Amino acid sequence: MTAFTILGEGSAVEVDASTDGGPVRLSVEGVEQALGWELTEEGFCLGPVCYPLPPDTDLVTDAGIDLTRLAALIDRPIALDETEGAAYLGVSARERSQELELLYAPEFTLPDLDGNLHSLSDHRGKKVLVAYASW
Repeated sequence: MTAFTILGEGSAVEVDASTDGGPVRLSVEGVEQALGWELTEEGFCLGPVCYPLPPDTDLVTDAGIDLTRLAALIDRPIALDETEGAAYLGVSARERSQELELLYAPEFTLPDLDGNLHSLSDHRGKKVLVAYASW
């Protein structure tokens, strides 16, 4: 087991993971701690939403839960870097399309040149121009 950081939903959680040359596997407790998903008789559940386990799969084994396959099951894109011991799980395409239908920009917070934080929601109802440059 090695320490692995799971990023998602605005948080970073460090859990134990097994990588033994195969897929990154987390314990049931690690998945619940990092992502909130619980393994039940119905499958993986988060509140009222449950995804049944696919038949004949090695998603869940004695070695743990395959993180990449779990991300696919719950419809979340994943960026995985085993050498750095980190993974980011994005928002599902279904959730993003629902937000786009509302025609609202996603919430974000950025600092100004003086380091003061400004959230998009602070300016709701006003015209806002957001410019970004990596330099």
